[in-house]
Amino acid sequence: MGPDDIPLFSMLKSRLGYLTERQKVVAQNVANGDTPGYQPRDLKAFSFQASLDAQASSGGTSSGLATMGRPLQMLTTSAGHIAPSKPASLWRSPQGPDSETTLDGNSVTLEDQMLKMTDARMNYDAAVSFYQRSMSMLRTAARRPNG
Repeated sequence: MGPDDIPLFSMLKSRLGYLTERQKVVAQNVANGDTPGYQPRDLKAFSFQASLDAQASSGGTSSGLATMGRPLQMLTTSAGHIAPSKPASLWRSPQGPDSETTLDGNSVTLEDQMLKMTDARMNYDAAVSFYQRSMSMLRTAARRPNG
């Protein structure tokens, strides 16, 4: 049994792959910052629910958590629990249309791209740190007792 057989590690691996690809896309946007007519690209946001659903469809341990495309609804076990004000939407627009298109048709905003790059880098560092700490915990658990 390797680390990829543990659902947490496979999810971290896919998260790191997503963040690597996002950095490549943002770097391409920055490189084409002066190209006439260039429209910036971005990847669809990585979601924990999509990871759970992918693991459920591949026979992972979270098969009972698959929601078949519907948002996960929280259960209220007491009358005092607060119900959501409106149902969660599957289709959310993360951003509005870009208003900084230049006369040559280029709509790359370097400030936005740098924010995306910083966000991807911080998330990447956090995922690597979490991966390293989880591996350390596994090594500690697998070690022979001293006595």
